[in-house]
Amino acid sequence: MDFNVKKLASDAGVFFTRAVQFTEEKLGQAEKTELDAHLENLIARGDCTKNWTEKIFRQTEVLLQPNPSARIEEFFYEKLDRKIPSRTTNGELLGQYMLDAAKDFGPGTPYGSTLITVGEYQKRLGGAEREFLQTSAISFLTPLRNFLEGDWRTISKERRLLENRRLDLDVCKARLKKAKLAEAKAACEGDAAPDFQETRPRNYVLSASASALWSEEVDKAEHELRVAQTEFDRQAEVTRLLLEGISSTHVNHLRCLHEFVEAQAAYYAQCHKLMQELQKDLSSANGDSIPNAFVINPSTSGMSVCSPHSVTSLPGASSPSRSLVSTNTLEPETLKIEEVKPPATGTRKAKVLYDYHAADTSELSLFSDELITVYTMPGMDPDWLIGERGNEKGKVPVTYLELLS
Repeated sequence: MDFNVKKLASDAGVFFTRAVQFTEEKLGQAEKTELDAHLENLIARGDCTKNWTEKIFRQTEVLLQPNPSARIEEFFYEKLDRKIPSRTTNGELLGQYMLDAAKDFGPGTPYGSTLITVGEYQKRLGGAEREFLQTSAISFLTPLRNFLEGDWRTISKERRLLENRRLDLDVCKARLKKAKLAEAKAACEGDAAPDFQETRPRNYVLSASASALWSEEVDKAEHELRVAQTEFDRQAEVTRLLLEGISSTHVNHLRCLHEFVEAQAAYYAQCHKLMQELQKDLSSANGDSIPNAFVINPSTSGMSVCSPHSVTSLPGASSPSRSLVSTNTLEPETLKIEEVKPPATGTRKAKVLYDYHAADTSELSLFSDELITVYTMPGMDPDWLIGERGNEKGKVPVTYLELLS
């Protein structure tokens, strides 16, 4: 094994001097060479690009593969440079379960045949999802990953090298400054003429020798400074060129983003088309035997779609709209309040949540926070109850009440 002790010692010395320079800069005890404004802006822009690209990349991974275990598995396959095994999508798995269930329930039964139809479409949806994931990974995720693991690593390496060159330059500047101060001090001590009677000539000779030594040290420090400045300028130019390449990276990522959006649009359009076909197949197979729960019955179009009981448990909620209780016009001819008698059982107490003004003589006006007795009658609209307060009686909207146990 070739072990170069001199090189190791030299590298350790350079590392130590850089560490001392860096520490003194942080403590404000040493001067620091500042980068030019253009390079500083490029560095800030590069850091911004890296941070946001990393966030977009990670979140896109989560969007395409929500399962963290699967993402970790794919990460290890990529690091081992092995092909990622094909994974069944959730839609394909659901479709297969439906097909298997149809076999047990009987393909000839209405439920079994419907399971077969829906299962086949679910598998087709899963296949569309698989194609979308593959396209997005190639056209969008791969370019982002290549930038983070390739271009940005190169830029980071050159930036670290630039920082080391800057530290070396500042060390040379500090060394030259100290050498010049020492040279000036030695020159001042040697300017006085020697007194050969009271002072020994040896002191004068030593002063002249020290001045010459410091002059040599200054020349050496100036040469090292020139070399360090040249290396720093060269490295700054290399770093600047790499950072200016971020603009082309933005252009490339813009193109990839358009491809990702196109892939999303194609995927969702395909899913929409498949679901429309599935609805048509189910409608033609079932006819009108199974009503659509999302279609409002025209005979009840005058009534509120929302359940009135969803509001009774919210005492602090705002007063419901009058449009929700306008259905009382459906029953005045079929229900005469004066003929209504309370049942023997089934009456309850209710707390009034909001003031309510009766729209006609069949209704009972309500006052907030009062207690009334309520009950229902056969054939009544479920949004309404019969309310009694003393000798007064009339219909009251359920949405204005909190039923008490």
